[in-house]
Amino acid sequence: MPYLKALLAGALVGVAYVLVRVESPAPPPVALAGLLGMLLGQAVLETL
Repeated sequence: MPYLKALLAGALVGVAYVLVRVESPAPPPVALAGLLGMLLGQAVLETL
């Protein structure tokens, strides 16, 4: 359920960016690397 909420929040922000015509704050590869790091960090903390 938390992943679904995060996905919906991200989609909502993405739609807002498109409507306001704001450029993404980070290039897509950098943003994806940051998201991967967040997921890995969460997974590590949950296993401890």
